[in-house]
Amino acid sequence: MKIAFTFTLLASSLCLITIGCAPAPAPSPPANQTTSGDGHDHGAHEHAHPTEGPHHGSLIELGNEEYHAELVHDTESVTIYILDAAAKVAVPISTANITINAVVDDMPRQFELAANPDAGDPAGQSSRFQLTDAELVKTLDSETAQPKLNVVINDEPFRGTISHDHDHGHEH
Repeated sequence: MKIAFTFTLLASSLCLITIGCAPAPAPSPPANQTTSGDGHDHGAHEHAHPTEGPHHGSLIELGNEEYHAELVHDTESVTIYILDAAAKVAVPISTANITINAVVDDMPRQFELAANPDAGDPAGQSSRFQLTDAELVKTLDSETAQPKLNVVINDEPFRGTISHDHDHGHEH
């Protein structure tokens, strides 16, 4: 009987200690700072993660958000725009083409998009790359294609995952 009483007393004490010693809530950031679910301090600015580019296409992160690419396509062609870290300003690069690697009918396939300089791009550089290829469009719409964009910017290779998005503005 004495052992049961001692055990009950010990268990009750542990419960009270555990409840009474709950960790204090984390302090709130100062008024001029914000934190996000990614665990890092954003200082006095909001760090927006845009989901749509300036041409109303879907965004592809390149590097650690060093650059972005914007994917725009219709039923016959695909256009990729190279953009800055904020995904707002065109970044012309000196390359003749960029590639998209994907899986088509269980086989790896590579599609090359040729430079097609935008109006404001300097001579010998392009921020816009295009390919007219209905198979690539179909591949990008496939949930099993696992498409990846490969591009070299300032002699540094970047690879970005192209996410499947059902809202393309066209019928499936």
